[in-house]
Amino acid sequence: MNRRAHPTTWKTLELGMTPTTDETSAVMHTGHAGHAGRAGRARRAGRATALGLCSALLLTACCAPKPAATTPGGPAEPAPADPQPTEPTAPTGPTAPLTTPLAAPLPPDVILPASADPSVSFAVWFRVGSQDDPKGKEGLAWLTAQMVARAATASHRYDEILTLLYPMAASYSASVDREMTVLSGRSSKTDGAAFLQLLREAMTQPAFDAADFERLRTEGLSSLEKSLRYSLDEELGKAILHEALYRGSAYAHPVIGTVAGLKALTLDDVKAFWARHYAMDQAIYGLAGGWSEELKGAFLGTRTELPTPQSAGPAPAPAAAPVTGKKVVLVQKPGADASISFGHVLDVRRGDPDFAALYLAASWLGEHRNSSSHLYQVIREARGLNYGDYAYVEAYPGGGFRQLPPANVGRRKQAFEVWIRTLPNDNAVFALRAALREVDTLVAQGLTAQQFELTRNFLKKYVLHYAASTQDRLLWSLDDAFYGLPAPHLARLRAELDALTLEQVNAAIKKHLRTSALTIAISTGAAEKLKAQLTSGAATPPTYATPKPEAVLTEDKIIAAYPLGISADHVTIVPVEQMFAQGTR
Repeated sequence: MNRRAHPTTWKTLELGMTPTTDETSAVMHTGHAGHAGRAGRARRAGRATALGLCSALLLTACCAPKPAATTPGGPAEPAPADPQPTEPTAPTGPTAPLTTPLAAPLPPDVILPASADPSVSFAVWFRVGSQDDPKGKEGLAWLTAQMVARAATASHRYDEILTLLYPMAASYSASVDREMTVLSGRSSKTDGAAFLQLLREAMTQPAFDAADFERLRTEGLSSLEKSLRYSLDEELGKAILHEALYRGSAYAHPVIGTVAGLKALTLDDVKAFWARHYAMDQAIYGLAGGWSEELKGAFLGTRTELPTPQSAGPAPAPAAAPVTGKKVVLVQKPGADASISFGHVLDVRRGDPDFAALYLAASWLGEHRNSSSHLYQVIREARGLNYGDYAYVEAYPGGGFRQLPPANVGRRKQAFEVWIRTLPNDNAVFALRAALREVDTLVAQGLTAQQFELTRNFLKKYVLHYAASTQDRLLWSLDDAFYGLPAPHLARLRAELDALTLEQVNAAIKKHLRTSALTIAISTGAAEKLKAQLTSGAATPPTYATPKPEAVLTEDKIIAAYPLGISADHVTIVPVEQMFAQGTR
């Protein structure tokens, strides 16, 4: 549906959630006591209730409830001519690398006093991630973090740690992404000293118990071989896209690793990786809440107990796989509906001049879990094809259960990504055409003044929910250190939104977004059929279970024939059992 002819109505945030695990989709939050998840359903009665979700697959993922923000939409405008697929206005291969945050001197520690807060939040960011996995041993960064956060220490067995944490109602966890590993925890002020002792032992005195190693590695293998391949269709689709976007680089494999990589690991590998990357010169400390000076000194003093520096330099910045035209990866999964993700790498990130403009554009196009966003209105609201359709210009792992952007997934390379949630195979190519058409329209025509103002006003309020708690603010502050920002990102973003003009946003869209050179990833039970539809050029009209208005049916004829320009030699079919079997480097 042409975006200018389609009115926007800001409705209740879409909050339906499906059980998943964060680790299978790029970032792992693994915790001890107190990390029970909560499942939620969409409620469309003038308010939104955001609930977390419990994962029973591998790790305990946490998602804090946040209030929703809404804003009214604008009236429809006359429809201009239908756009044609855009030509790239930026190089399709690797471009000059941006300044590398990890190569800079160690950022200062982050100290956020909040004397009225009855709790204390601790965090240590280690400058290491899955990109540091050795070739053939993918999963080493993830498994090492688990051996710190979910295993015995020199003083206590793992079950004893859980017993000690339980009466404190406290926990600590490890979050692992491509370039960041963060060990964090939270306790009451009263229990701060006792909690810190357990956290200190985990961080500086891991036992590296053989039984813990086998338990955690087995869980990792199960997540890859069973959960990600066969239970998490939408996360699978996104993982397929990321592997294709960064194929041949250290970004390509899932954070949890590969099957061959995990099987190749030894306990000695973990010990050596910990000694090299959890050293005192790789750690940035964070403390927030109602801490005392004594507790602060004790926490910061644990740095001297970390391993001696071994000159562990940062891994090279990742390079995107060059793309000419549209490249399609179809993963054949027996009996599966279609889960679609597509996108291309961006050389724009936080702190860059065009970041705020692209962030606003992505919010209008497909704000995560927001039923007012444009793709949602076109594909779900008007046609009922699937559950939701979203767009991103930053990594957003675990989107299946998350409502707001995660912290601690800082990356030197980001991507523009569109996520079309699962729908029947018969309508998959039509939905893909609809989404590509909307992106092409956005690039060709830009936003209107009204859409720009509505989205800007919405975002300025909505970002206030990103870091609602003291612990959230601490973790987001570590991201500020990663990107080397001179001021906190969320405050900076609101100021940049205030200063933005419509012309700047539309210029950034035209400069950085495209559909003529991008990667499309689809998990499906009908790979051969979809390949034929994608490459034949024939129209792919949708099928509906209920009648649709004449205006929708008329536009469907245009969408069904929208040119894809995909050649058969640009389509690859991979059996699902081969996915994540080994690395691509």
